[in-house]
Amino acid sequence: MTARDTDWDGVRLHVVTGKGGTGKTTVAAALALALAHSDRKVLLIEAEGRQGIAQLFDRPPLPYEERKIAIGPGEATDGRDPGGDVYALAIDPEGALLDYLQMFYNMRGFGSALTKLGVVDFATTVAPGLSDVLVTGKATEAARRKQPGTAHGFKYDAVVLDAPPTGRIGRFLNVSAEVSGLAKVGPIRSHADTVANVIKSPQTAVHFVCTLEEMPVQETLDGIAELRSIENIQVGGIVINMARPAVLTQEELKAAPDLAAMAEALAAAGLHTTEPLAASLAEELAEHARLVEHADQRRTELEAAGQPIYELPLIPEGIDLAALHRLAADLREQGAA
Repeated sequence: MTARDTDWDGVRLHVVTGKGGTGKTTVAAALALALAHSDRKVLLIEAEGRQGIAQLFDRPPLPYEERKIAIGPGEATDGRDPGGDVYALAIDPEGALLDYLQMFYNMRGFGSALTKLGVVDFATTVAPGLSDVLVTGKATEAARRKQPGTAHGFKYDAVVLDAPPTGRIGRFLNVSAEVSGLAKVGPIRSHADTVANVIKSPQTAVHFVCTLEEMPVQETLDGIAELRSIENIQVGGIVINMARPAVLTQEELKAAPDLAAMAEALAAAGLHTTEPLAASLAEELAEHARLVEHADQRRTELEAAGQPIYELPLIPEGIDLAALHRLAADLREQGAA
């Protein structure tokens, strides 16, 4: 398949969310690799402090600093079109607060003292909306950061944020509402408004990761509906992850199994007690048909949301760097990056 243009031209901040267990971090990492083609520079940010990105790329735990962790795919095999660079950052509220104090007050040292006194933990516990503003603020700052001499004037061509799960994504992104009870005016409010202006702009898209199971599909649809109720947040694509390949046609799945023919084939293969074995295989086939039908129903429900859908295969061997590159290529071919 020939790679086509991305569905998300103009998007600089890709927010990735999904129900726990759907492979959200894996998809975020694959998307970052997919975006890091043709000498582009991409920043992959983890917001939850689980060090999932470090584990995926087989790296030590990431500090609160941006560092290169991978090279993206090149568009040509002759070396004339090299791959880009993937940088990673694991955000924590403490580090984000120190950045905030330095950026607005030139008081990073004072922030370190606050950390030692436990004030940071107290503030982010009493006002969890502040923590979200600090984390999203770091992501939006990276997406807006200028760098003279580049073709587009920005340090990063794209930023991918591995965001909190779907059940919390609306509150996480609706930063203006979250700080309304904390500050009506002043630098915190100003900072939140700046963050909101980026999140609620065409430069940002929120992608949903889902598997073809009832609960993840319902959470995805609920999350999309929630974001659509928040003015100007752009819903992105739906990534169906860990999809099982179709091994039989619809006609084969619907046809009643021929137990006699199955027993004969098993006997020809040198197996004994073929009739009970054929019956067991027929039961497995019926269960497989039910699972395929269920997955097709869930896929139809997702299609009704009206967003672009991308499908990534289940990789039974597990996810390593080679598997991430495979998933990245799939995303590129389908137009996600």
